[in-house]
Order: sequence, then C-alpha cells, then structure tokens
Amino acid sequence: MVARAPARSVPSIPQLRAVALEAARAGGERALEGFGRRLRPERKSDGSPVTRFDRASEAAIRRVIRARWPEHRILGEEGGETGTDPRVRWVVDPIDGTKSFVHGVPMFSVLIGVEVDGRPVVGVIHLPALGETVEGAVGLGCRWNGRRAHVSGIGTLAEAMLLTTSVRAVEQRGVPFRRLWEATASQRGWSDGYGYALVATGRAEVMLDAGMSPWDAAPLVPILAEAGGRFTDWKGSTTIYGGDGVGTNGRLHAAVLRLLRIPPRRG
Repeated sequence: MVARAPARSVPSIPQLRAVALEAARAGGERALEGFGRRLRPERKSDGSPVTRFDRASEAAIRRVIRARWPEHRILGEEGGETGTDPRVRWVVDPIDGTKSFVHGVPMFSVLIGVEVDGRPVVGVIHLPALGETVEGAVGLGCRWNGRRAHVSGIGTLAEAMLLTTSVRAVEQRGVPFRRLWEATASQRGWSDGYGYALVATGRAEVMLDAGMSPWDAAPLVPILAEAGGRFTDWKGSTTIYGGDGVGTNGRLHAAVLRLLRIPPRRG
C-alpha cells in the first residue's frame, strides 16, 4: 500500500497578512519607478491599458510570495494563474487604476487578496504614490498605515458621500444611478481601489463599481468587514466573483441596494 503524502499545512492569517504587505510594497516600489513618466501603454484584448510597470509590479509581487510559499496559487491580472496548492490562492492586481497611473494621477493602488478554501481572509490596498496602506485580515482588524481603521458611523444616505469609478458604466447597466446620486449628500469620482480605501477609513460611505474582475475585488471583503463595513455584488452576495461591487459602511448597504432595485440578501 502506497502511503499518502502529508497534507500541506495552511499558513496562519498573521503569516499571510505579513507576506501580503511585503508583496504589496514590493509591487508598489516597481510601480513608482514608472510613475510620472511619459508612458505609451499597450492595449489588451478588452481595450484596457497596460504598461511594462504593471508587469514589473506583478513580477515583484509573485517573487515575494513564491520565495515563501512556491506552491501557492497566484492569479494575477497580467500573468494569469500559476501554482498547485488547492487551498491557498493569491489574487493580484499590480496596478489598479492604470489609467490614473498613466496620466500621473497618484490614486492608483496595488491590490492583493488571499483566499483560503475559497474564503477571502486577507486584503491589502497599497497606494504607493500617496504613502497609504489599508489592510484587513480576518480576526485581526483593519489598519490604515498601522493604525486601527473603522468605517464612518453615518446612518442616512442624506449625509453620505458616494463614490464611483464610472458613472457611464453604471448607467449602461440600466441602473437608476440618478436616484442614488440624488439621495446622497455629495458625490465624487475617487475611483478604483482608492474609493474603497476611503470607505474603510471612514472618509466616504458608499463606493459603487459596475464592472469588476476578481483581482479588482479580491482585498475588499476582509478589509471592509474588519473595518465594520460590507462589500457585496449588486445582488447582495459577499463575493469577489459577482462582476460588480458595492462597498459601504454597513449601515447604508441595504438602502443602497434598494435604490439600485436589487433586493439585498445575506452573503
């Protein structure tokens, strides 16, 4: 009888968090090498821009993870999926907000999420040009540059700040965005991962995205949950695979989904 190989143990959440932070900073350093330059981005098959610094950032992130756990699966926006571990998966966006990056706007970020057995447990939003890092890990809370972070306590949409990556993309989905716009106190286009960082740190209340890939959403479930908020798709499911997303301070989540005419349900 052939003996079975022992199952690999899953790293602890503090271990995963520490490596995620190290990897995000490594990716951010490579991204900053190109920030502020005159760049000519290539166009991917979906029409979105990509630069050599996106690829260099992802390569740096992968090196950090593989140096510690070479068998872990890594899904990156630029490099696809590698690795063999069935239990641990890293989901990486090396430069979230490449359009901002190319135009010299500092609100781009490095996004890293970690799933264990399909459950998002660690998330990092690293904003290298702003010197900000927001990270959350299950049971460890959410931190903003090392300090404990929490969503705002605002309880009505009439007091809330609404953010979105693209008004046009939302309206093209047939959603009555104007109702949500008019229900809120102020509205801004602080987009991509930066918008969710603002919600997690209590500087805004609602962030809405009409189109999201897993690497766009990967860090958001643990970050917002640990900050006291909530991230779901537009159907109210707690998932990074829904194709769209809404992050709130939690208190306003059901009201936002009602205005989108999508009934909330437990994730």
